[in-house]
Amino acid sequence: MRTYEKTYPWITFKLDLRRASPAFWMFLGEARSKCEHIANVPLRPATATELHLLYLAKGALATTAIEGNTLSEDEVLRHLEGKLRLPPSKEYLTREIDNIVTACNRIGAEVRSGRPPVLHVATIKEFNRLVLDKLTLGEDVIPGEIRIHSVGVARYRGAPAEDCEYLLDRLCTWLSGSDFEPPQDMPDMDLVYAIIKAILAHLYLAWIHPFGDGNGRTARLVEFLILVTSGVPSPAAHLLSNHYNQTRSEYYRQLDQASQSGGEVLPFLTYAVRGFVDGLRSQLERIIFQQLDVAWENYVHEKFQHRTSPSDVRRRHLLLDLSDREEPVPFGKLREVSPRVAAAYATKTAKTLSRDLSALIEMDLLELTPNGYRAKKETILGFLPL
Repeated sequence: MRTYEKTYPWITFKLDLRRASPAFWMFLGEARSKCEHIANVPLRPATATELHLLYLAKGALATTAIEGNTLSEDEVLRHLEGKLRLPPSKEYLTREIDNIVTACNRIGAEVRSGRPPVLHVATIKEFNRLVLDKLTLGEDVIPGEIRIHSVGVARYRGAPAEDCEYLLDRLCTWLSGSDFEPPQDMPDMDLVYAIIKAILAHLYLAWIHPFGDGNGRTARLVEFLILVTSGVPSPAAHLLSNHYNQTRSEYYRQLDQASQSGGEVLPFLTYAVRGFVDGLRSQLERIIFQQLDVAWENYVHEKFQHRTSPSDVRRRHLLLDLSDREEPVPFGKLREVSPRVAAAYATKTAKTLSRDLSALIEMDLLELTPNGYRAKKETILGFLPL
């Protein structure tokens, strides 16, 4: 008998979903559906790049913030854009971010090339090496090498050092086995079981804690790998890390409870899946907003297709620039909507502006509310509830 079997009885490499609640399966079904929607949604290349960068920044920050990185989301974005300057004493914070970004980009590139990393012990070790690359570490920490000493987080101590290599090998074998294959009569449930697999890979790596440092970041990279190789779009694959960071105290409570309960994993799975769904809802809402913006702009250009006079061009610009405002704009502030609108009306009277607004209202593109004028973007939504 190995040491861990006596002292860590919750590390069983077994999965029993028979007691999973209907709500758990409903959340997983919604997660699968939303992942498929996000994967197949058409976006402008610039918009897709913007969203990819945004969620890469969120994911990299979340992965490192849980373990103490103090950069803000705005600072991480500016760093990825090459615009952030930090004093030498804080440069290690961006190094932590760069390591996660490098690892995620490498995984993404290999998946796109058709040669995704296979989850072996060597893969997990390489992730840890990338996570800790060029960071100042303790004397007993070797990036990518299994620890030979005891480590822990708060009250939790990692599995016995002499068992870590064996446990990693067992974990990789288990994750590749039949526990994570959908029932034969439900082959379209692959993504559902991949989400379960990703979360449990994270949980078990947190339990084993095989490295001297960077165990949490390594676990979240393994989770990211499983998700993207299963068809989850890369922006969505960062959402679990973001959820753990945003609910950090609950995250640690759930980790602690999972081991204290003797290995009952369903509560942790439910906690993670619910957060994943919340993130997917928010992400899809942002994407729909981008799509609505593109469709509205196309619709406006279509409405003005045969209207090419200077007044028509002026009205079109006024409408499109007003469309970017979330709140109605009072008449007196309309000239400040954008620089081109200000230039177009610089030599025009208030009467001309009123006439242009009336024309846009008559075309059913603009609406006057008690708080000002707003673009009627909902016009292009064909199935709004009554």
